[in-house]
Amino acid sequence: MHLPAQGNRTTSRRRFGALMRLVDFAVIAACAFIALRLEATAAQPGYDNALVAFALLASVFLFPLFGLYRAVRSHIFWRCVCAPVVALVLAFAVALLIATTLLDPYRPAGDWFMRWMYLSGLGLVICRIIERSLCLRREEQGAHTLAVAIVGSGAYCDHLLRKVETTPYSIYSVSTIFDTGTGTAMAPDVVPAFRDRERFAEYVRRYRVAEVWLALPLSEANTMREFINLFRNDLVNIRFVPDVTGLALFEGELVNLDGTFAINLVGSPFSSGALVSKDIFDRVFALLALVALSPIFLIVALAVKLSSPGPVLFTQRRSGANGKVFNIYKFRSMRVHAETNGVVKQATRNDPRVTRVGAFLRRTSLDELPQFLNVLRGEMSVVGPRPHAIEHDALYRDIVDGYIHRYRIKPGITGWAQINGLRGETDRIEKMQARVAHDLYYLSNWTFGFDMRIVFATIVKGLFNRNA
Repeated sequence: MHLPAQGNRTTSRRRFGALMRLVDFAVIAACAFIALRLEATAAQPGYDNALVAFALLASVFLFPLFGLYRAVRSHIFWRCVCAPVVALVLAFAVALLIATTLLDPYRPAGDWFMRWMYLSGLGLVICRIIERSLCLRREEQGAHTLAVAIVGSGAYCDHLLRKVETTPYSIYSVSTIFDTGTGTAMAPDVVPAFRDRERFAEYVRRYRVAEVWLALPLSEANTMREFINLFRNDLVNIRFVPDVTGLALFEGELVNLDGTFAINLVGSPFSSGALVSKDIFDRVFALLALVALSPIFLIVALAVKLSSPGPVLFTQRRSGANGKVFNIYKFRSMRVHAETNGVVKQATRNDPRVTRVGAFLRRTSLDELPQFLNVLRGEMSVVGPRPHAIEHDALYRDIVDGYIHRYRIKPGITGWAQINGLRGETDRIEKMQARVAHDLYYLSNWTFGFDMRIVFATIVKGLFNRNA
């Protein structure tokens, strides 16, 4: 008896769908640039860029409605040509309606707009055909799976089973489990679970299970030897998948160190590929945000300048990825005041240092907008743990477990903690502990879709928050 492959396919398509969202985003933006370069007539860069931003935003909401990121067995012509073209035309129509309404009397150059739409449609179709070809090839490769038996118990055994089930195009399928625990055996509707070793061995032999994985802690050396001896006369691969959940900070992934394999006990949970894709998204998103929000930047800068004497931007030293220090940018929300060296006093509710304009900027998070410059410079990310003042880092790193590991990646403009209300003054240690717990959860469960969820939640409910 084998696990159904549907779980593998579903999770794989979800991850592939997240990548395709990023590809669609890049195709539309790149085609707009190419079409502008080919345009012979005079353009209106500010308004044209705003139209591009509206089209990208519309595509984020409309493309999923046409099933472009779902695992469906639709006709290849509909899947690769009709659906993306119809969705694109509708997104462009919505963007054009919004742009001409909000930016009246703006009208885009007809040749440029049609050329942009044509190139974008062609690009989306080509990407869909490539994506479909890759999926078919991987499905063929994954058609013949190896049956696996897992020896272990508890949460780690269940985690390993689910990990195999949800790995994209996995060549493995969990066939049975030997439960070494003392509690209730695993539910039989998942996979057959045994407590008797002879019956377990009989099942492995009868159904020609190819591999036995020993998902055991390092202290179970005797148990490992017993199972190795149990299958000493069988052509069964036996692999040790150590349970290091009590030692590893994140998942304890296996890494290749120039041919020597090691298990990450304390290290970044992000792969190099994930960091690259996240960085590309951050830079593109920041550039589009700076262009689209440029009128708001000017209005806010003028309001800050008129509200009180001093600079428009406030800068402060913060720790970035791997502890690298950078200057974070914010719109100044307080009156200029002197601070004691090495001491940073957090803003409190009804703080007399905060100007009336600054209070509004803090409530709406508009004071954070200049941090898109930090993102564009590669110092911050759109989504990630919020950076704290260096003085606060020195205070909390020794009294809050896991605090320093927030800096495994670039800090973010918004984050999982912030959309859950954990922002503003940390006047109690419990507040910081809760914030760090949310940040570590984000690091352990990151996906591109998770980032998008946080971005949309920030727009919908994060702009106004009573803790700001």
